[in-house]
Amino acid sequence: MSTYEPATSPTLYFIGVTTGKSSIMKVFPAWGNFLGLKDAEIKGIDFKLHDDPAAYRKAVEFIRDDPMSMGALVTTHKIDLFHACRDMFDVIDPHALLMDETSCISKRDGKLICHAKDPISSGLSIDGFLGETYFADNNADLFSMGAGGSTIALTWHLMRKSRGRNVPSRIIVTNRSQHRLDEIKRIHEQVDFDVPVEYLLAERPEDNDKVLATLKPGSLVINATGLGKDAPGSPLTDAAVFPERAVIWDLNYRGELVFLDQARRQQTERSLRIEDGWTYFIHGWTQVIAEVFDVSIPTSGPSFDRISEIAIQAAGR
Repeated sequence: MSTYEPATSPTLYFIGVTTGKSSIMKVFPAWGNFLGLKDAEIKGIDFKLHDDPAAYRKAVEFIRDDPMSMGALVTTHKIDLFHACRDMFDVIDPHALLMDETSCISKRDGKLICHAKDPISSGLSIDGFLGETYFADNNADLFSMGAGGSTIALTWHLMRKSRGRNVPSRIIVTNRSQHRLDEIKRIHEQVDFDVPVEYLLAERPEDNDKVLATLKPGSLVINATGLGKDAPGSPLTDAAVFPERAVIWDLNYRGELVFLDQARRQQTERSLRIEDGWTYFIHGWTQVIAEVFDVSIPTSGPSFDRISEIAIQAAGR
């Protein structure tokens, strides 16, 4: 189990799997200068997938008790960390309570706070590249492979009755393990929605290929599995055929990105629109930085565009 050294300057932690490879290590210092976060640092904490609950608790305990440790962004381990550390938080925000996850840890007035920022960041990302009336205009399905925190958040955003007609005609969620499907179904049952939802066990990529073949033209197809970044491969085989005019979204922006390569090979023939996880990365991080350091960061407009430009330059994209 890791040994943690007290921070000597205001520090944001990145809890993930391969944090040292993330562009945030180059981007955060540039953002810090732009946002006036004097001397702020970022440090990665890597855990293996589905790590020992005691390891998560030790990390959260350290952040809670160390004066210069300001908080954390959590990827990959959002659900596991929440279940391991729920009793350690003084405040849990409504999204985190609903979704059973921790994507952001902050401290305010002596209290340790658990947040789920994914419903906000995924919503900003989806609405940004799809527009405000995509599903109402296209009568398209949503197919998300992977039933973790990201799919919970993005389906919540897209399925609510408050969106009126701008909801998918059908939502299909697949996962390699049944218990994650049971969990997302339990969470969905607490949401006010009318969209038909299917929860399908897909133990092999071929199972996802079969679902893909049933989708309507223009459907949104999402890789939310972590495959291609946190683990090798893709949730689809190379024989998979994407729907005509589909929007293909990989939540990853780095790694092997096999899923995106599969889509690119069919892009012209199938008239596909392809999105990687870069804008999702920017919204996800800026939402957490704003919370942890108690600063205002816009989600659109000239200032947000400048923040995006800084990230691109710092990451060398």
